[in-house]
Amino acid sequence: MSEQWRDNNQVQLLINGEAFFPSVFEAISQAREEVLIETFILFEDKVGCELQQTLIEAAQRGVRVELLVDGYGTAELSEGFLRDLVQAGVKLLGYDPQPKVMGMRTNLFRRLHRKIVVIDGEIGFIGGINYSADHLADFGPMGKQDYAVKVRGPIVADLHRATLKLLDETSHLVRPEQPWRTRGAPIDADSAQAAMLLSIRDNDEHTNDIEQHYLQGIREARQRIIIANAYFFPGYRVLRELRNAARRGVEVTLILQGMPDMPMVRLCSRLLYNYLLRDGVVIREYTERPLHGKVAIIDDEWATVGSSNLDPLSLSLNLEANVMIRDRRFNEKLHEHLAELARTQCKSITLQRVLRGYWWRAPLIFLTFHFLRHFPAIVGFIPAHSPKLKPLLDVQQDVKPLGYREEKSV
Repeated sequence: MSEQWRDNNQVQLLINGEAFFPSVFEAISQAREEVLIETFILFEDKVGCELQQTLIEAAQRGVRVELLVDGYGTAELSEGFLRDLVQAGVKLLGYDPQPKVMGMRTNLFRRLHRKIVVIDGEIGFIGGINYSADHLADFGPMGKQDYAVKVRGPIVADLHRATLKLLDETSHLVRPEQPWRTRGAPIDADSAQAAMLLSIRDNDEHTNDIEQHYLQGIREARQRIIIANAYFFPGYRVLRELRNAARRGVEVTLILQGMPDMPMVRLCSRLLYNYLLRDGVVIREYTERPLHGKVAIIDDEWATVGSSNLDPLSLSLNLEANVMIRDRRFNEKLHEHLAELARTQCKSITLQRVLRGYWWRAPLIFLTFHFLRHFPAIVGFIPAHSPKLKPLLDVQQDVKPLGYREEKSV
C-alpha cells in the first residue's frame, strides 16, 4: 500500500440517491472548467436523462466533460442518447465494451466498478451509487440503500489523478499535474478536518490494497466494528480477523442483505454465518430494501466509503475505489445511521437458526466456500486481454456503439 493520508479535508456523507444525485448535478451545473465521471452503470431512465442533460449543458458552455462508463454495466443506451452527448462535446468512453454473443453480455470479469466524480479539481464524489433510478426510494421496494461522500480538500487531487490516469492510459494523452485548488466555497460538511486516503484496486500495482486496509483496521480494532456490505463473501483472512476481533471482546456487527437484488448473493453470504456467529460476531440482515452499500466503521475514528464489496469480484478482479477516513465526527454520524438501521430495519440472525439442517449442508458449504475463494485464480486461467477504453459513438465517422439499442420509430 503506497497511498498517502491527506489532512484537513471536508467530507459530507450522502445517503441514497435522494442526497447524492442533487448534490452531483448541482456541482456539475456550477462547473467552470472540467467534469470527470467514472461509473459502472448509467441507465437511460429519469436519473440517467437528468445526468445527460446536465452534462450537455456544461459542455455547451465550454466545460471539458469526460464520461467513462463500464462496457458491461452500461450496455443498453440508445444511439440517440449517446449521440446527443457526443454532439454537445462530451468525451464519452466505454471501459472494455464488447459485442454481445447470442444476445448475452460476455465481458463479465475485470470490470470498471468505481464511482468517482471530480469537478474543476476542487470537489469530488466517491461511493457506491450508480446513475439509475433504482437508487431512489420512489423506485419501489427494490430501490437500493447506498452511500457516497462529497469531499473537498487535498484528497480531491488524488481522485483527480486516479481518474485521469485511467482516462489517459490508453489514449496516451499528456496533461499537466493539477494540484488541489483552494478557491471556491466550502461544502456543507459533516467534518472539516478529516484525514483521508484514496485506496484503489486494479489488476496491476494495487491488487489487494483495499483488502489490506480492511485487515489492518480489523486487527487494530479495540471497541467496535460495523460493516455494511452488499455482497459479502471475503477470503479467509478477513473472516479470521473478524472472528479474532470478536474473541478479544470487540463488538463486531455485520449488516448484510436480507432482501437481495440477486438471491445467489444472500445464499453465498449465509454459507459463512455459522463460522462467524459461533465466535460472537453479530449478523443483521437488512430487510427494508436491497442493500447496495459498501461502508464500514472501526472504533470511534476510522471509516470507509466506496465501491468495493467484500467478495471475489471486488477484491480480486474489478477496478474499485474506496476512501479511508479518520475523523471522529464523521465516524459518529455514520455510526448513528448504521446503528439505527440495524435496530429498526434489520432482523437478527441466531446461531440456533443457522444450525438447523447444518449437518447435510456442511459439505456443500465447505466446497462452495473454497470454490468461490479460489474463483479469481480460476478466472485467471481464462485467456486474458488488456481492457481498452473505446468511444461508444463516433459521430464524425457514424460508427454505431457496441451494445447500442436501435432507435425505433413510433
